[in-house]
Amino acid sequence: MSRRHWESWRQTLFDAGPALCVLVVLAALVIRYGLPDDVNGWTGLVVQTGLGVALLFRRRAALAVTTAVTLGAVAMLLSVYLAPGLLVDAADEGALWVPLATPFAVSGAVLHASRHRLTWVLAAVLTLIATRPWDTSVGVVTAGLLFTAVPVLLGMYAADRQRLIQALTDRAERAEREQHLLARQARAEERVRLAGEMHDVVTHRVSLMVLQAGALRVTAPDERTRDAAEELRAAGCQALEELRDLIGVLRSSAGSPATVASPATAASMVDAGPGGSSDGSVVPLLADLVAESESVGVPVNLVEDGNPLFASPVVARTAYRVVQEALTNVRKHAPGAATRVHVRYGADRVRLTVSNSFPTHPRDTALSASGSGTGLLGLRQRVELVGGTLRARPEPDGGFTLDATLPAYVPTTPMPENSRHGS
Repeated sequence: MSRRHWESWRQTLFDAGPALCVLVVLAALVIRYGLPDDVNGWTGLVVQTGLGVALLFRRRAALAVTTAVTLGAVAMLLSVYLAPGLLVDAADEGALWVPLATPFAVSGAVLHASRHRLTWVLAAVLTLIATRPWDTSVGVVTAGLLFTAVPVLLGMYAADRQRLIQALTDRAERAEREQHLLARQARAEERVRLAGEMHDVVTHRVSLMVLQAGALRVTAPDERTRDAAEELRAAGCQALEELRDLIGVLRSSAGSPATVASPATAASMVDAGPGGSSDGSVVPLLADLVAESESVGVPVNLVEDGNPLFASPVVARTAYRVVQEALTNVRKHAPGAATRVHVRYGADRVRLTVSNSFPTHPRDTALSASGSGTGLLGLRQRVELVGGTLRARPEPDGGFTLDATLPAYVPTTPMPENSRHGS
C-alpha cells in the first residue's frame, strides 16, 4: 500500500472510528436490554445516536461538535432535576450525565482547536458535569475524569506532537531550500571562475593567433599564403566572438537568462543588419551551413519563419551550433536521408527543429564510429547555458528529430574593450 493510500485510510479511520465506536456501544446496549418501551428511553437513544453520528465531523467542525455534545450534557443534567428519567436514569447513581460521544468530542476539540478559548470552556463544563463535584462518590469522580480529563490530556499530547512534526518538516524543507541555494551559489561562482580562466588563457592565445595571422597576411610574399592567412584570421575572429559571447553568458548576473527582448534591444538588433549585431560581431548564417552540407551530398530543406533579426548574436550562434551538430549526425548516421531544418523566430523564443528520415544509403562504419559520442550531451549543456531546452528523439519511421527552444535575447556581461582584440 502506498503512503498516499495509507494516509487516506488512516484519515478515514480517524473520522469514522469514534462514530462507529459510539454506535456499536449503543447497539450492544439495545441488544442487551432491548429497544426502549417509553418516550424517555427513545429520547435518550435518539440524542445519543445523533451525537455519535456528529462525531463524523469532529475534525472539520471540532468546536461545533463539542458544543453540541456539551449542550447534550447540560440537557441530561437538567433532565435529572426537571424531568427525571427523560435522558438519565436518576435512580442509577453510577450513571454518567454526559453523552457517550464526550471523550471523542473533547479530544478532537483540543487537537484541532486548542488555540480557541471556547475549547477550554467546553472542556471545563463537560468535566464539571461528568465528575459532579457536589456528589462525593469516588466512582463518579473517577469515571468523569476518565471520560473528560484523560481525553483532554491525550488531545494535548496529539496536538503538541502534530506541531512538533510540522516544525521538523518545515525545518527540513527550509534546510533543503538553503542547500539548493548554496548549490546554485556554488555553480554561479564556478561559472565566474571558468569565465575568468577562459578569458585569461583561451581568449589571450586566440587573440595572439589572430594578430599573427593578420601580420602574415601583410608580409606574405605570395597570394596563396595571404589567402590562407586571411582565412585563419577570419576563423580566429569568429572564435573570439563566440568565446566573448560564452564568457558573457557565464559572467551574467541576471537571475534568468531567458529574458524577453525589450523593444529598444530588438530595434538595435534590427538596425545592425543581416548577419550582424550592433557591436560589430558577425553571426553565422544557417543558409551557409545548409549549402555546406549540400556540397557534400546531404540535401537539406531550410525553412525560416519570422524575423531572424530579433535573435541576439549569442542565440544565433547557439542555433547555428545546434543545426551544425544535427547535420553532422545526419551525415554520420543517416546517409541519404531527407533532412529538414525548420526555424521559427518569435518575439521571445526561437524554435529549431531538425528532422531526418530513414537513411537510404549504407552507413560508413568508420565515420559512424568516429567522435566521442558526447555531441548531444555537450549541445544540451550549451543550450541550457543560455536558458533553452533541447530534446532529441527517434521517430517511428526510423528517422530522428532534434528540437531546441531558445530565448530570443540573452543578456551577457561584456568583456573589457582591450580584451576583445588581444591584450
